Amino acid sequence: MSYEEDEETFEHTLLVVREVSVFKIPPRSTSGGYKCGEWLQSDKIWTGRLRVVSCKTRCEIRLEDPNSGELFAACFVNPGQRESSVESVLDSSRYFVLKIEDGQGKHAFVGLGFNERNEAFDFNVALSDHEKYVKREGDKDVGVNGGGEGANEENHIDIHPAVNHRLKEGETIRINVKNKVSGGTGMLSAAGLSSGPSGTGKSKTLSLAPPPSGGGKIRSPLPPPPNDPAAARINSPGHDTAVKGSKETVKQSNDPLSDLSQLERNLPASAGSGSAKTSAAGWAAF
Repeated sequence: MSYEEDEETFEHTLLVVREVSVFKIPPRSTSGGYKCGEWLQSDKIWTGRLRVVSCKTRCEIRLEDPNSGELFAACFVNPGQRESSVESVLDSSRYFVLKIEDGQGKHAFVGLGFNERNEAFDFNVALSDHEKYVKREGDKDVGVNGGGEGANEENHIDIHPAVNHRLKEGETIRINVKNKVSGGTGMLSAAGLSSGPSGTGKSKTLSLAPPPSGGGKIRSPLPPPPNDPAAARINSPGHDTAVKGSKETVKQSNDPLSDLSQLERNLPASAGSGSAKTSAAGWAAF
């Protein structure tokens, strides 16, 4: 057997599904497509294994017996003819319509159903992978065989002579530069400390607002709670009178000359009452 014959018989299995169902379907009623809701459970004609095989540029969907491997039917998907061989139904993502052939020019349409939605998704992915493989191989053949002179022209690098931009003898270049008025820039200019446009060099004094006086009372921005007993006592009318009385009592207790009876008790005792009264009066006058 030659190498070419081995290459023709080479097969690549893309997908294997253990159990699928095949239905006998009625003719297409409208041009819109098939609906699996019209298929009856009694129309199921076969249950077995599905295998998607890549045979060079052609993809084959084989329905086989899971025990013996005997072929029940086959659907051939030629390059660019997927829609005519495999068609999705309108009302489900798990059912398809296959165009099966006997290899002698006869064909028929049967319904194909998967038990799980992910199996139907893998079925679509396998067909798409085969189409990408065929397209990639076709582009590769075109690049190898169809290159010819066009490929050589693309690979050829056109080198042009370098352009001489040097000045010739007697040529000159004229550049116009505008004079900018010098002025303060940066932070000094923003603060008003830079010299003025007249160039006198005198700096402007930076006036700052005085700090707030500390004599004022700092009041809390939040009012006291409505049920606070301390706030109620402060706001009561008798509170000011009590505060004034306590202040006067404290002031009198701090004044040493407010109580003269204490000074009289501290005077030394004398022989006569008259002298005692006189000295007491003298101390009081002092």
